[in-house]
Amino acid sequence: MGKYFGTDGVRGRANEGLTLDMSIKIGQYLGWYYGKEKHAKILIGKDTRLSGDMFELGLAAGATSMGAQVYLLGVCPTPAISYLVRKERFDCGIMVSASHNPYYDNGIKCFNHNGEKMEEELLLEVEKYMDGLTDLDLVTGDHIGEYFEWEDGLEIYMSWLKECVPVDLSGMKILCDLANGSATSTVVETLDSLGATVEAISNSPNGININNKCGSTHPEALQRMMREGDYDIGLAFDGDADRLIMVNSDGELCDGDYILYICSRYMKSVNRLNKNMVVTTVMANLGLYKALDANKIDYIQTAVGDKYVFEEMQKNDYYIGGEQSGHIIFLEHEVTGDGLMTALKILEIMKATGKSLQELSEGLFIYPQLLKNVTVKDKNACLESKELQEVVDSVAQDLGDEGRILVRPSGTEPLIRVMVEAKTDELCAEYVKRVTDFLEANNF
Repeated sequence: MGKYFGTDGVRGRANEGLTLDMSIKIGQYLGWYYGKEKHAKILIGKDTRLSGDMFELGLAAGATSMGAQVYLLGVCPTPAISYLVRKERFDCGIMVSASHNPYYDNGIKCFNHNGEKMEEELLLEVEKYMDGLTDLDLVTGDHIGEYFEWEDGLEIYMSWLKECVPVDLSGMKILCDLANGSATSTVVETLDSLGATVEAISNSPNGININNKCGSTHPEALQRMMREGDYDIGLAFDGDADRLIMVNSDGELCDGDYILYICSRYMKSVNRLNKNMVVTTVMANLGLYKALDANKIDYIQTAVGDKYVFEEMQKNDYYIGGEQSGHIIFLEHEVTGDGLMTALKILEIMKATGKSLQELSEGLFIYPQLLKNVTVKDKNACLESKELQEVVDSVAQDLGDEGRILVRPSGTEPLIRVMVEAKTDELCAEYVKRVTDFLEANNF
C-alpha cells in the first residue's frame, strides 16, 4: 500500500484527510496518463454524501485540465462504474465514496479499463504527483477537455443486471434498507421492474444521513420490520451498494457466509460451480467450512480484503468468492462485489427452489465469534514471539475441531487482532482473554 491509496482507494475526513486539492491532482494525473495519444475518456460516479459533489467536480476539473473527456454518472453503485468502464470502453473509472463510513468521510476509488481496481504501480505514480515530485504541463487551447452528464449510464447497468439474472419476481414481497446511499439509484427500480412488491426504508438521502443507523452495518430497523411484517426477504445495502446483508422472515441476519453457502450449493446443483471451489478470506466462519465440507465443496482462504479474493478468483477462474461483510464476487459476470447482483442471485435461488432463506440455510451452523484488538508497540516483534505462539497453540489444542483461533496484525494500526470461534460465547471469551492477557502483560 502507498502513502494515500490503501486496498480500497484514498479515504479520509472530507477537507481534512482527503482534500479538494488531492482530488484535482488525481484527476490531472489520470487525465494526463490516459491522454498521451488521444483525449482520455474517464467515467466518474459518487454516492450520496455531502462532499461528493466537491470531489466529483474536483476530479472532473483536474482531468479536463489535462484534456480528458469526462462523463459524470452521478449517484450510482460502485459496481456500476466497474461494469460501465468495461462495457463502454472508458480508459478508467473513478468512484467517490467512503462505503460504509459516516457522511463526513469520503474516498476515491480508481478502476482501470477492465473495471478492476487500478494497478498499484500506477497509483504510486499518482501519489508522486500528489506530493509534487512529478511535474506535468496543463493543456491549452482546443486541447482542453469537457465534461458531460451521462444520463443513460444507469439504465445500461440495470438492463445488464436483468439480462444476467432474468428472474420473474412476481409474488415476492421484499423489504430493502438502502442506507440512504447509492442503492437509492437502482434497487427499487430494478426489483420492481422484475415484478416484485418492494418496500424501502432509508431511501431519502440528504447528504448527511448515509449509513446513519441504517444499511448493512446497522440493520436493526430492518430486522424489527421483518419480524413484524409479512415479507419474504430483507435486503440491507452499504453506502456504495457493493455489499449485501440479508434478513430472513424471522428477523435473523444472514451475512456473507450465508450467501456463499447458499449460492455455492445451488451453483453446484446446476453445474455452475467451476472447479467446485469457493474463495473466502481467513475471517470466514468455521461453520461455513464445516458446511462446505459436508456438501463436498472445496474452498480456499485468502488474506482479508476483496482485492485478495478477486486476485485468487481471477488467477484460477473460480466463479464465486467473498467476505462475511457481504462483499460477494460472481466472476462469470463481474470483477467486483455488487450488492444488487448478489440480491438477484439469492432471489433467483429462492424462486427456483421454492424455499425460504431459513430452508436454504439449513446445514449451516455459525459458530459464535469474538474479536478483540490489543494495542502494541511493535506488531512484528509481537507476532515473532515464541511465547505468544505457545499460548496460541495451547488455545488451538483446547479448541480442537470445535473451534479455531486467529491472531493477526492490523493493516493500518498498531494493533494485534485476536479472534476465536467456539461452540459458545463463554468459550470464546475465555480463550480470547487467555491470549489478550498475555499480550497486555508482556507489553510488546
